[in-house]
Parts: sequence; structure tokens; C-alpha cells
Amino acid sequence: MTHDPAHDAPASPVPADDHPAEPAAEPTTPAPEATGAAARRGPLRLGDKVQLTDPRGRLHTITLATGATFHTHRGYLNHEDLVGLPEGSVVRNTAGIEYLALRPLLADYVLSMPRGAAVVYPKDAGQIVAMADIYPGARVVEAGVGSGALTMSLLRAVGDQGSVHSIERREDFAAIARGNVELFFGGEHPAWELSVGDLSDVLPQVAEKGSIDRVVLDMLAPWENLDAVADALAPGGVLICYVATATQLSRLAEDLRADGRYAEPSAWESLVRGWHLEGLAVRPQHRMVGHTGFLLTARRLADGTAAPLRKRRPAKGSYPVAEEWTPEDLGERSVSDKRVRRVRRDVGQGPQLDPRTGQPLEPVAPEDADATAPDTQDESGTAADND
Repeated sequence: MTHDPAHDAPASPVPADDHPAEPAAEPTTPAPEATGAAARRGPLRLGDKVQLTDPRGRLHTITLATGATFHTHRGYLNHEDLVGLPEGSVVRNTAGIEYLALRPLLADYVLSMPRGAAVVYPKDAGQIVAMADIYPGARVVEAGVGSGALTMSLLRAVGDQGSVHSIERREDFAAIARGNVELFFGGEHPAWELSVGDLSDVLPQVAEKGSIDRVVLDMLAPWENLDAVADALAPGGVLICYVATATQLSRLAEDLRADGRYAEPSAWESLVRGWHLEGLAVRPQHRMVGHTGFLLTARRLADGTAAPLRKRRPAKGSYPVAEEWTPEDLGERSVSDKRVRRVRRDVGQGPQLDPRTGQPLEPVAPEDADATAPDTQDESGTAADND
């Protein structure tokens, strides 16, 4: 084996310019804490909401304040006795009754907070966040704020970098919602805006066309705003609606199909039943959170795209011929005015009489009006069949 002297020679120095020195690593700055996170950690402080659970499982929510006391018919507890304790501590009142002290979860807060309008229950708020895919950084529009229950779940889902714009028609409901949200997060949330007005008027002013990722509607007639929502939603965006009755659900689904800018809607409801857990006595609880509302989702199609035709054929009679729905279309039996007047008299709620003239304050048709009314005739002059 021949020896190569060049192999043992020291390597020639490399010019400094060929290997520039690596820049020193910049010190990393910690990410800012999410809004409201600090209020959820650490020992209990003045101003915190605390949920006290008694030995029977009853919940009592208090806000810790200087000099305040929590009273029951079996003794009292000074608020300041809780200050500085870690969550999960057990405290005793003057009668020796023990209470477990914890900060309320969001679900607990929603069910105990002051409310002007009915709240979206936690089971439905969780479904909305999951099934509408509300993700961190999403741009969300919510219409029908009520007392702010759903707003808090949406803000938690989008985070400080997202955006939730809530629109409420009533100024008093909006004020209640603002108070509840700020109390829960400990102040204003940077991702939240609140407007008072009608969705169809406010949405075009606050959102550019195709700029919104998700729209959540909790209102009486969401189908009236499908046009404004379609303009604001980005292609592929999600519309999710919360409605209380099956008739609202049917009207909404049919109007979405007729609009042509949405994919086939999907609807469902959720029922929650707790379980009794005591040794081997494990059984469903007698009470449950049953029907609260229906949820419906639909995706926004790309502009110029037609939704695929549905393969399934609706049952005969599923769609009434008349454009406007009537009580008969919904399975209700019509009631004549004569019958209504008779029932009012039977229950002692007849028309109110004017004390001066003795005449009814509201117009009342003759008793035999139904019998003496002339037959309705069609254009040919023959009597029309009312059946």
C-alpha cells in the first residue's frame, strides 16, 4: 500500500469569507397569554367567581368581595376565607357544613349567568363549535347574540388571533351580552366586535364579499338573510343555524336548496342524559336535557357552481302546491270563528263590553254568519267546492 504524503498534510486554511460566522440566536420572547387565561389559574382572588358545592350536590355561585358573606339557612361563610386558597379546597361555614370551592366551568357560568334572552345550552354550543369547524384564527359572524352564551364559546375557539363579529337587533340584549362576556374573560376580548342592528343591514358594512369563514345564525327566520350570508361567506365556508321548531327547520332547508349557492343542508339534534353512579346502582337519571333546538349546516358553493341534483325522490305530498304555508299544510285542523267565539264564552273569556254602550269592544260577526254566508262562486258562476 503506497503512502500518499498529501494525505497527512494539514488542510490549507479556508478564507474567513467562505465560512461566515453564524448569527447569534436572538432571545425568544414568550408568547402572550390568551385573553382570560390568567383568571382561570392560580389561587382564588377577590373578584373571582367561585362555585360552591354542598354535600347534597347543590351548586351556589358567588363573586368574592371584601366584607361579603355567603348565607344559607344553615350558617354563613366569609368570602375572604376563600381568598388565597387553591381551587379544589374544602371550606366550612359557621355551622360546620362543608363546601367544595372551584371556579365555574364555562358550562356552569352560562347556566348561572344573568340572562335577558334564552341561552344556547352548552350541549348545542359544543356541537356548533365542532360541527361548524370553528378553528383558531377563523373569521366568524354571529347573529342573534341573546345573552352572550354562544359568543363565549366562539371566542374561545377562534382565540385572540381570530375574529368574532356579533350582531344583535335589540340594544338591551346586546348590553347584557357584553356584560356577561367581559365578566367571564375579565375584560374586553381583542377578537370580539358587537354591532346592534339587522344582519342584512350590518353584514355588508362590516364584511367584504367572500371574507367570512363561518356564519352562525340564532334567530326566528334565518332564511330571510341567506342572500347576505352567501355574499359574505368564502367558498367552502360554513353556515350553521340554530332553530327551535321543525317548521322552521323545514322552511330553512327548502330555502337553502332554492337559493342555489349552498350545498345540500344537514340537520340534527342532540339529547343529553346523565347517569346515576352509586356503587352497583348505575342507571340513567330520570331527568335529562332533551330537545332544545335543531342545528342545520350548509357549505357555500363556489360562484357559478350548481349544486348536484339529489338522487332521492321526496315522498308524494312532501311539498305543498301553494307558495305560502298554511296551518293545514302543517297538519293543523282549521277552526272556525264561530267555534272560537263559543269556546271563549265557555271558558268565561268572552269579548269585553263597552260599559257605556254595552256593545263588544271588538267586532263580532253574527252567530249564524257561517250558516248564512253565500256560497263562494268561481269565475264560471258555479259554486266552488270548499272541500
